[in-house]
Amino acid sequence: MDPRIHYYGNGLAAKAMKGFASVSKVLADSTLPHTIQSLVEIRASQINGCGFCTDMHTKEAAHAGETSIRLNLVAAWREATLFTEAERAALELAEQGTRVADAAGGVTDEAWANAAKHFDEDQLAALITLIAIINCYNRINIINQQPAGDYKVGQFG
Repeated sequence: MDPRIHYYGNGLAAKAMKGFASVSKVLADSTLPHTIQSLVEIRASQINGCGFCTDMHTKEAAHAGETSIRLNLVAAWREATLFTEAERAALELAEQGTRVADAAGGVTDEAWANAAKHFDEDQLAALITLIAIINCYNRINIINQQPAGDYKVGQFG
């Protein structure tokens, strides 16, 4: 499988990605725990079928110390005992925020209230932004058919 264009080497795309990278830096520097950020990125990427982002975020999470068991169970988090209540709330919000077309009503009040029990307002803002930006990255890679499997930890800095 080859990408449709060399997106990450394209000048216009590089300019656009600088903006995305600055958003990602704000999120990385936020108080939203990095473990939760990784789980959300992985789950949204799985839902969207973005192999490139799933590859990247699972490798980065493993490098940061996440266990292979937890990484393997992200897709089945509801039936897994290895996730905290805060992680579950974030994963639910990520799923509903990613599946907006499937869920007709968007994010439910119940999912939002559950997330609000575990995160302060800045963390909720980070979580909303993270869900939006990972969905954006997923769509870029899916449209371009960016192949998965060759990502190296730290590849994008």
